[in-house]
Amino acid sequence: MTEARTPAVNIVVVGQAGRLTYEAVLFAASLRAADPDFSGRLFVAEPQPGPLWPDDPGIADPAARDLLPDLGAEILPFESRVFGAAYPYGNKIEALLALPQDEPFLFFDSDTLVMGALSALKIDFARPSASMRREGTWPVPTLYGPGPDAIWRALYARFGLDFDSSLDPGRPVDHWRRYLYFNAGWFFAGCPRRFGQRFLDYATAIRDDPPPELVCQPLDPWLDQVALPLTIHAEGGGRPGPELDGLDGDITCHWRRLPLFYARESDRAIAAMEAAAAPNRIKRVLKAHPPMRRFLYRGKGAEARALFDRADLPRKEQAIRNQLKRKKLWTD
Repeated sequence: MTEARTPAVNIVVVGQAGRLTYEAVLFAASLRAADPDFSGRLFVAEPQPGPLWPDDPGIADPAARDLLPDLGAEILPFESRVFGAAYPYGNKIEALLALPQDEPFLFFDSDTLVMGALSALKIDFARPSASMRREGTWPVPTLYGPGPDAIWRALYARFGLDFDSSLDPGRPVDHWRRYLYFNAGWFFAGCPRRFGQRFLDYATAIRDDPPPELVCQPLDPWLDQVALPLTIHAEGGGRPGPELDGLDGDITCHWRRLPLFYARESDRAIAAMEAAAAPNRIKRVLKAHPPMRRFLYRGKGAEARALFDRADLPRKEQAIRNQLKRKKLWTD
């Protein structure tokens, strides 16, 4: 009897004009360096011009476009029919509808570094999940309520979902960790089109006709993170198990902004990024992006890192940002 194996997975990141072009190149370079035995497909999803974009959102740098296939990536065009420039985070939702149907997928935000073998992960694609590297950013506390319990309960009821089975009963009512809440920096499921269509349906319903309990709640930029746990729960998923600890751990790092990356991530992560960015053919492309030129190649990363003790970092990210800004070491 042969041992069951995790199926080859389609990995997808978004690549478009500007910062995400270079993040996608760095992601592909780090995947190739860290997991040379990866047997799945890497898609760089590229939004196409259309009425929801005032300018062409596609990958504008021809050198980056030429390099991506050399790094094993396939550029995947997709149409923006719902979100576009008004809510670019919606790209991660609409891109799913262009992926091959019924083939397992693993989505990553483009500002992710691969440090280990994704092919070694044991993923149950029948039980979707997502990143737990998050803070209690939503719902936003309001003076007169309603609180998180009433807000999440209303959302589950809106879509006919069992609210109680989504809860962490070890947390008190209205504590944000009691509720199924993810960072959308990575997530996975068995069929991108079924998952993506539900994700899209839930996100547009929340945006266009939210329950009354959401009347004082901002949805930009959190709409994707509000709809994602509902989608995962509806698809039979939940919180990730310990077998996925390598994501946001030893295998991947969601670095988000280079100043933050250098300030707080491990020596191993720093070494992995710098090694992936070192080959001349990759350096020539990444240097076109000013933050990467400054932090990866001109020493600003080392300056940012020297400001902080990784064993005693400020508790709040905003404090790290403020210190970097005071030293003129911040970049968006």
